[in-house]
Amino acid sequence: MKRTKVFGILFCLIALLGFLPAQVDAQGLHDDPALDEKVKKFLAAQSGQWHDWNIPMSDGKILYDLIVEGNYKSALEIGTSTGLSGIYMAWALSKTGGKLITIEIDESRHKTALQNFEKAGLSDYIDARLADAHSLVKKLEGPFDFVFSDADKNWYVNYFKDVDPKLKVGGCFTTHNISERRSGYQAEYLEYVRSLDNYESTLQPGSSILVSYKRAEQ
Repeated sequence: MKRTKVFGILFCLIALLGFLPAQVDAQGLHDDPALDEKVKKFLAAQSGQWHDWNIPMSDGKILYDLIVEGNYKSALEIGTSTGLSGIYMAWALSKTGGKLITIEIDESRHKTALQNFEKAGLSDYIDARLADAHSLVKKLEGPFDFVFSDADKNWYVNYFKDVDPKLKVGGCFTTHNISERRSGYQAEYLEYVRSLDNYESTLQPGSSILVSYKRAEQ
């Protein structure tokens, strides 16, 4: 094999490792090296092939770290797409002993996500539902301690209001595609969440993820 080709492969592997979560040393986490290796290999094989409204891999790493560091166990995702964010969250939940409920309205994306979850070895940690989140989120009992909202932006405030009573104090509600420069629905959502005295909301540096911690019921 030519030296330039070897260097090219090494460069790609090093770049990918930058998007894989660091191993967080936390008490009580479940260690499964075989599963870790399977997930890493799947993500490496799929690098650069995630489309259909999936998040960047760097944002997946952020979600992973938030769940592991918070030791969250009951997670909800609104907007599965084809599963990249769900893989990172379920991978983290495999460490904490938790499970993810994820909702997707598009049947094609839902089926692809199911295949990706299986290939990554994470199906046991995911309850993937084909449904309209507008109605299903209202019906879910909870409680949840981690939420990732990444569906229709014009419904962001509604999703938040529907989940808020089911989110535990100390829980974390994360929302994608939020920044100080956004206008329209995203700006309205940011203004709304920041107006809540019982939430502490900050924009995650280097991403478009708004992280909102629930500090009290009211």
